[in-house]
Amino acid sequence: MKKTTITKPILLTTLGLATLGLSGWSLYGAHAGQAPAADVPALVHEGERLRIPEQSPLRRALTISAIDTQQIAAPFTLPALVEADPARLVKLTSPLAGRIVSISKQLGDEVKAGDVLFSVDAPDMAQAGADNAKAQAALALARRNLARQRELAQSDIAAGRDVEQAQSDFDSASAEASRAGARLAQLGAQAGGAAGGRITVRSPIAGRVVDLSAAAGAYWNDATAPLMTVADLSHVFISANAQEKNLPQLYVGQQASIQLDAWPQPVNGQVRYIGEMLDADTRTVKVRMPFENRDGRLKPGMFAEATLLARPHDGLLVPMAAVIQSGFASRAFVEVKPWQFEARELKLGAQIGEQVEVLSGLKAGERIVTKDGVLLND
Repeated sequence: MKKTTITKPILLTTLGLATLGLSGWSLYGAHAGQAPAADVPALVHEGERLRIPEQSPLRRALTISAIDTQQIAAPFTLPALVEADPARLVKLTSPLAGRIVSISKQLGDEVKAGDVLFSVDAPDMAQAGADNAKAQAALALARRNLARQRELAQSDIAAGRDVEQAQSDFDSASAEASRAGARLAQLGAQAGGAAGGRITVRSPIAGRVVDLSAAAGAYWNDATAPLMTVADLSHVFISANAQEKNLPQLYVGQQASIQLDAWPQPVNGQVRYIGEMLDADTRTVKVRMPFENRDGRLKPGMFAEATLLARPHDGLLVPMAAVIQSGFASRAFVEVKPWQFEARELKLGAQIGEQVEVLSGLKAGERIVTKDGVLLND
């Protein structure tokens, strides 16, 4: 039998073919099975639209919500000031110049209606008393003369013109007596005249003395300057100054929360009065809210801030996190198709808590990115 011998070149060729066969098998298996995952882009730009691929990690990061119309009562804040009730505050003056004889009430003293506050010795008061006395005497004389002329006329002794003259004299004396008496009453004189020319000023309301500008013995010659101020501060007003742009949002009965600089806790009130005219200098209108103040916590002159709720209206509210700032513009990303978004520029209104009103740029029912939308702002 002949022995077969395999040479070295043939062996090498056989090994090469085996290697190629294994490589081919490997390529076949790779194509037959699942290909290795390639890098997936997180975000794809398609013109003005942004598309998030299926394998993008952004799908797990973003939160998308629909927005609906709801009732909105936007708050707005106005500067305010505590004021005394004008109907419960009286600034008292001396009706005539004179020397202050006595002051019966001091600062902080409680006052009842009719209590004597101060007395002034005024020379003109004595003159007014004398004029009243003369007018009363002339009236008495004219009354007696008229009665006498009427008796004579009944006896056909007096002429008719004498009766008429007596009647005219009586009417003139009566008018003068009324004028003199009214003058004394205006000056604060009690019935029976004003002996010695002394003016006694009494309080027209109950309250406390909150201002005193003179002392006993001083000469007071300014009839327009208040010598003493009496106020009832058991009721006060907090007055806010509203600008013209706020006028459409104001109405009587509107609820308000007042934060005073002096006290940490706010107080709640209600608008009772809205001014009919704007201040010519500040271009603002007064908004007054009454408050009970029996404990005296609210003192006229205190500074405060009044937060009022505007008239309720239908609108759109979105979370602040949904608004993306791009330069000077505010934008939100709106889902136009599943996982496809467009940037929409917004016009914003008032901020209410963690939300903000959208005046334009969105429609009810649209879905927007409400969380991590900044990831799309590339």
